[in-house]
Formats: sequence, structure tokens, C-alpha cells
Amino acid sequence: MNEALHPAMQPHFDTVVARNPGESEFHQAVYEVMLSLGPIAGQRPQYAQWSILKRICEPERQIIFRVPWVTDKGEVEINRGFRVEFNSALGPYKGGLRFHPSVNLSIIKFLGFEQVFKNSLTGMPIGGGKGGSDFDPKGRSDAEIMRFCQSFMTELYRHIGQYTDVPAGDIGVGGRELGYLFGQYKRITNRYESGVLTGKGTSWGGSRVRKEATGYGTVFFAQEMLKRQGESFDGKRVVVSGSGNVALYAIEKVHQLGGTVIACSDSNGYLVDQNGLDLEQLKDLKEVRRERLSAYRADTAHHVTEGSIWDVECDVALPCATQNELNETHAKTLVSNGVRLVAEGANMPCTPDAIKVFQAGDVLFGPGKASNAGGVATSALEMQQNASRDSWSFDVTEERLQQIMRDIHTRCVTTAEEFGDPGNYVAGANLAGYMKVADAMVALGVI
Repeated sequence: MNEALHPAMQPHFDTVVARNPGESEFHQAVYEVMLSLGPIAGQRPQYAQWSILKRICEPERQIIFRVPWVTDKGEVEINRGFRVEFNSALGPYKGGLRFHPSVNLSIIKFLGFEQVFKNSLTGMPIGGGKGGSDFDPKGRSDAEIMRFCQSFMTELYRHIGQYTDVPAGDIGVGGRELGYLFGQYKRITNRYESGVLTGKGTSWGGSRVRKEATGYGTVFFAQEMLKRQGESFDGKRVVVSGSGNVALYAIEKVHQLGGTVIACSDSNGYLVDQNGLDLEQLKDLKEVRRERLSAYRADTAHHVTEGSIWDVECDVALPCATQNELNETHAKTLVSNGVRLVAEGANMPCTPDAIKVFQAGDVLFGPGKASNAGGVATSALEMQQNASRDSWSFDVTEERLQQIMRDIHTRCVTTAEEFGDPGNYVAGANLAGYMKVADAMVALGVI
């Protein structure tokens, strides 16, 4: 965070840091937004007032709770649960649950803060929130995960509802976990309130395309970025970090659009296949067998445990793993290897210094709050279907998703141009998302 903030923003950022000591991820997320707000201070000073900014940077509610559960061996374990309900000016809080050992209050606050503006950009009536636990589902039996999820929901249920706060999945929380969570919510409340969680199975209230939505949406956004340059995915060589839900379906959509994904990764290294990755084998490995990429088998593939996936030469890079996975050094390597476009499939996977390298190198850069908004957008579509007791086809839902991503792209481009920074998707996304939330907050009064 070396780039100077606008003089009107610096004291506000300093206050946020002082009020939230030690929360580096949250500081980074706030800094990135405030960095983009400089033009507002000069052109529309009403949006730069501290009375608005300080409310946007302060969550409406922060819930931390104990999650006791019993292992298969009969041992009692304790984890910490979180739900940060950040901003409801546009609608009920909406954002995923993350189960991962790295989860702490700073990470949940950064994710919730990002979610506010991401959800604003979708054009859907949803506010922003995030939650999760430092529980690690890896290596745990289905029975252990069920007991943990039931304990987690036994506390969380009192804070959520289809008109209050609607969680979804995130890292470590997929269809299995959401099933256990929803089952416990139904059991406690004695209500089949299907709109209280999204990402559900299609046989019990879920939406088609929800599983694919974040990965598909990232690629749809990148496709719009390429179109604006008169290009397409045809013939492009693509590297995708991660091999979870977002990464797998980003790979699928890139292949459908004519690109070739040559590398992906997991926590044990990365896999390279210059002939293109075999998606069906990857899905079997990760979604069925739950194994490492090192178990992938192809004559033209090799698994690498040293270095970084960003050492692989490509035209398009899609970081889809986790926050701050792509740093300045990685960015310089990508630029020197000729990368043309980077779009974030994960939340804040590129450090501020990496983003500066991309922008200085004339690389098209799509920030996560715009490019990975497809997941939450389809969650909002799931909420619509639940409210009307309806279920849409895959094609209809995918078409809605693609149109939402086109609209987000247009909103980013036109806002960046309006404030004199054409082509800067970061500025466009932050300014467009921020102004919509600020307008709603002002309209609702000081609450």
C-alpha cells in the first residue's frame, strides 16, 4: 500500500486503521476502495463526506461465537464462528460462509466489505455480509462435518433469515455443508424457509448454474473485456489458479469459448498440460475423489511443487484461489511473459503492488468485486426463484447471469470514463459500487 491516497481520504483511512488494529486484510480492502475515491473528492464532494465513509467502513453488526462439536473419537473440539453483517442499505445481508483454518475477524471483515460493493454492482437488491469459521473440513469424515455444521447453525440461525441475512457457500462450504446447515436450520425453526441459504442442491430449492456461476461469471466478464479490444478467447492460453469450485467452472467456460487452460493449482503445487487440461479428470479428482492434483494422469502433463503457477506463460491469468496469492514478483513475471489480461475469480487475490504492475504494463485488469460477482448474482436469482416457488432451466439462468456480467462490465467502463480514468476497471467498479450504496444510505437517514 505504497501509493498515496487523495489528501481528503488519508485521514479517514488512518482512522479506520486506528479503530481496527491488526486487521491487515480489512485495511487492504478499505485502502483499495479509498484509493479509487480520489476523483469523488474533487468532482462530487458530497460522496467524500466522513459521515458517509465512516458508516460504510463500520459493519452494522459483528457476531463471534463458540462452536463446540464432537469428533468421531469422542473428543470435544472448539472452533470460532463469525458472521459480519456489514451493510443492508440495498437489501438483506448477502455473502458466503468460509470454513478454513485462516479465518479470523479481519478476513471476514475484508470479505464482507468487498461484498457490499460487489453486490451493489450486480444491480440486485442485496446488501453485503460474510461469515465462516476457522474449522478445517479437510480430512474430516462426513459425520464430523455434519456435527460441526449443526453446532454452527445452532448459533447462527437466530441471526439469519430470507429478509434479514442470507448466507451462501465459500471456501470449504459446498453442497454437502450447505445441506447440513439448512437441515439444522429447518429442524430448529420448524420452517421450510428455502430462501434463507443459497447454493442449495437443485432438488431442495437450489438454482441451476449456481455451482458454476462464479467461475462462469469471471470468464463472461473477461470475455467482455476482450470484446472491448476486438478480441475473444479463441486461441488464448489461460492459467487458472486453484482447483476448487470457482477454478473448475472457469476452466469449463474458457474451453467452451475456445480458449485452452494449460495450468491450475492446489495447496500442494500446480499442474501444467500444454495440450490443455482434461476437465472431466479434474472434476473426478476434486469433486468426487477429493484428491490432490498430483494424482492427475496424462502423458503431456507434469506436476510442479516448487515455484509459482504464475511462472507459466499465458495470455490470460485467472487467479481463483484465495486472497493475496498473486504478488508484485508474480505480476512482473506474468507481464514479462506476455500476459494480456488478468481477471480475479477469487476475492482480492492480487496485492495492491501486483495491480500497479499490471496497470503500468497495460495489462487489462478485472477486479474481483466486478469479475467474480457472478456467484452472488446467481444467489440473488436463486432467492427470486425461492420467493416465487419457481425453478428456471439451466439455459435461462445462464443467460440471466451472462447479461448481469455484461451490465457490470458496462457499469465499470462508463463510470471510469465519467471520472476521467477510461479503461481502469478498478476505479470504475469501486466508484460505481460505492456511489449506489452511499445514495441508499443517505436516503435512509442516519441509522
